[in-house]
Amino acid sequence: MAYLTGFHAIEERIKLGSAAGPLLLAKAGPRAREIAALAAAHKIRIDRVGTYDLDRLAPDHRGIALEVEDDRQSADIRLEDFLAGLGDRADVLAVMVDEITDPRNYGAILRSCDQFGVDLVITRNRRIAKHAEVISKTSAGAVFWVPVAETPNLPRAAEGLKEAGFWIYGADMTGDAVYTKDLTGRTVLILGGEGSGITRLLRERCDALVGIPSKGRIDSLNVSVAAGVLLYEVMRQRKR
Repeated sequence: MAYLTGFHAIEERIKLGSAAGPLLLAKAGPRAREIAALAAAHKIRIDRVGTYDLDRLAPDHRGIALEVEDDRQSADIRLEDFLAGLGDRADVLAVMVDEITDPRNYGAILRSCDQFGVDLVITRNRRIAKHAEVISKTSAGAVFWVPVAETPNLPRAAEGLKEAGFWIYGADMTGDAVYTKDLTGRTVLILGGEGSGITRLLRERCDALVGIPSKGRIDSLNVSVAAGVLLYEVMRQRKR
């Protein structure tokens, strides 16, 4: 059994309609009462528990925790099914996550993907699922809404995306300024791992590398921060 403890994560899981509960309450502050009312509206059982009991079950709690049957992401999808369902859609945006190991970075990337209208996130199937609670909390619940496709072979997935008409851009500090590229149409943005960047086989499949011009004295932006900046530029171009 797993427990969600972040306010946003609990709220979004309840809204999704996939939470059986119960919702465990040890302290009933204003935010907890709002979530309890939402849970009641969705007919989720609410159990009052002692702080000691909640400490034992969900040490990172803030007076509230939602019991869930598993920690899988509810928005999972097969890459093949995603591509088959595109039809003649012209503007499609996917993000490929390559070797990112920090669950907080991954969660923050998912949050940006939700905000900037990413249609699909693609990861290796050995992703950091054991950190599901950290990811759901850092993503502020976006983990339950952003479709995620797992694949054992990212370079092969990139080839399939190319065959489906996608242009692939790798995020790299040495790349061309992101605003000089046409990021409309079917686009994939690859985000490399912390420190190591994009792996060689994936880099070879990129149509171009894009970067964020900066004036800082340190090497580069954190990958999750860079993701937000790059995705904003994609959204800006598509709204022109």
